[in-house]
Amino acid sequence: MGADADTDADTVRTPRERALGHVAGLSSGPPVDPALRVTLNFHPDRRAHGRPILEALAECGVYQSQFVTGTSNGGLTAHPGGARWRWESRIFQGAYDHAPAHERPVYGALNFRRKPVGAAPRFGSAHFRLTARTLERTTFCYPDSFLEPSDFGTAERMRLVELALADRKDALDDYIEAHVHGPVRLDHDVEALVLDPCYRGSAVEAAARRLPCPLEWHHGFRLTVEELRLHPAYRGPEYVDLGVAIAVGGRLDPRIVGAAAGTGSHDPQAVKKVWHCLARFGTP
Repeated sequence: MGADADTDADTVRTPRERALGHVAGLSSGPPVDPALRVTLNFHPDRRAHGRPILEALAECGVYQSQFVTGTSNGGLTAHPGGARWRWESRIFQGAYDHAPAHERPVYGALNFRRKPVGAAPRFGSAHFRLTARTLERTTFCYPDSFLEPSDFGTAERMRLVELALADRKDALDDYIEAHVHGPVRLDHDVEALVLDPCYRGSAVEAAARRLPCPLEWHHGFRLTVEELRLHPAYRGPEYVDLGVAIAVGGRLDPRIVGAAAGTGSHDPQAVKKVWHCLARFGTP
């Protein structure tokens, strides 16, 4: 009877409840500082299903996972049998294996270093800063799930900050991955959209102002070609050459890199490496 009761209880719980419960059992440590925020970094000038991403967000009002959008600033493995699907099946104990794509969690990072540019600028110059109440439905891992981590956390059991602070990683890898379970509504779950000032007066700003959340600005990413040439070993000399080729007026910023990505003339993975150089060496 006990086993049947457990099975029945598991059946009536939602995938979100099952996933949160399972990760809570893997986690330990003190509660997270409630002043910390999860941020969702992304490129605000990219397209989703052929449309500017901010226009799509304004229409649907919800930030969606890679399983829905089919786009990513990391790897594109969010499909049945893909690496992202397999990882989620393992860590969430199969909770989402048969769930519709829109029910799956969205990925961000815990901004434990309180960076003005968001917790994980590796994935984009802009970020949505989520409200404190989303913490209670968020799970965490360290390091990135791509590396098959064995350390996990929840808002109530968070030893990952201690682990991350003691680690010595490259600045672009220095983040605690977050998985926000349940819808992320722009009018309810977002404190602000934070943009790079290079987008002031642009179509990106115009689209951002149509979103149902406040708009803020961070200090901006800027990189001269002279500084870029000092770091050929970071991602490779070929990406330095590409960065120099797409630079405008001897410099790079997110808008310039985004424009290069939008031409379709360059390998998207190569443009991503140029962005990594800008994000790593182009901050004050």
